[in-house]
Amino acid sequence: MTASKGHYALITGASSGIGEATALAFAKAGIHLALVSRSAAKLESVADAARQFGVEVRTDAIDLAEVDQVRSRIEAITSKVGAIDILVNNAGMGYTGTVMETSLADWQRVIDLNLTSVFQVIQGSLPALRRQQSSTIINVASIAAHQAFPNWGAYSVSKFGLLALSKTLAAEERANGIRVVTVSPGSVNTPIWDTDTVQADFDRSQMLTPDVVAQSILHAATLPTHAVVEELILMPNAGTF
Repeated sequence: MTASKGHYALITGASSGIGEATALAFAKAGIHLALVSRSAAKLESVADAARQFGVEVRTDAIDLAEVDQVRSRIEAITSKVGAIDILVNNAGMGYTGTVMETSLADWQRVIDLNLTSVFQVIQGSLPALRRQQSSTIINVASIAAHQAFPNWGAYSVSKFGLLALSKTLAAEERANGIRVVTVSPGSVNTPIWDTDTVQADFDRSQMLTPDVVAQSILHAATLPTHAVVEELILMPNAGTF
């Protein structure tokens, strides 16, 4: 599948996992990139790989957890690029813990990164997306946006909220030519399982790979403009775990 020349995508959480795989899949399809993540060094490594496909790539190191500065930083990126027509909200964190054991600080941290930062990225991007009159926003949620799991309360709430945000945004922006897609993968073998906020012992060899998820995101982004995949649930054959 090859995208039309001139497409420009902004991808958050682009330095590893699903974000990195999506950046490379987009680059291979001829889509120019604006990549966002906390780590400037990791972003540049991804950008170097993407440039091998002949696309334009810019990187911006932004800590999306600092939600009060996200909108202005994203507005600055879209102003410099000028023509964003695909937005992939992929950045997020995992968190395990019972509702009773979750501290208010941890709760707010999860909601800020997984939901509020997406809200701010969207607000910062919408003027540019509207100008294209044919744009796509893809929000990467989780199977946890559709099914509650014990010990994943804060995470599930953030992803359920992201699904609701996507549905509301789709209803509001359809008249502006903006498609909104929610991609909800099951377990994906990414560095999220190595973080200190996630305590889980799963067989990672049975999980989806970031490349498989990235191909699904690419498909949703490059459908003909008169069609939209509003919700996509992508599961490993091993089921939910």
